[in-house]
Amino acid sequence: MKKYSLTLLFCLSIVFFNACAGNLKNVHVETLAKSSVSWDGQALPDYPKDKPEITILRIKIPAGAKLEMHKHPVINAGVMIAGDLTVITEKNETLHLKTGDSIIEVVDKWHYGKNEGNKTAEIIVFYAGVIKQVITIKYDNGASQ
Repeated sequence: MKKYSLTLLFCLSIVFFNACAGNLKNVHVETLAKSSVSWDGQALPDYPKDKPEITILRIKIPAGAKLEMHKHPVINAGVMIAGDLTVITEKNETLHLKTGDSIIEVVDKWHYGKNEGNKTAEIIVFYAGVIKQVITIKYDNGASQ
């Protein structure tokens, strides 16, 4: 009986492994962004030494909307999942994003975004900060998020 059970377990393991291996053939991995510089060509800063905290935001910007001037003190990157967005720095450096584009955002540089399209722009942004660190600082009054 024990020999039968071990044989059955072995056969089922082989079947399961082959089924899993077959599914792996359909897996596709695509690198959307990989860089040590932000979209404006500036080197990204070193990671902080404190306890890390990752924040992931889904940001929706209505058609015709313009965000306030702001900056991020942490490294962040995103992927446009809908619509179009234009990012403009205080020195008028400009980046146009469309659905599917990725961005490695500028760090500690004043900028804003505007949606010049006719539908809501939607972007998922990943922030690599540390616990209790703000991720966005608004230009007008120093308020932070």
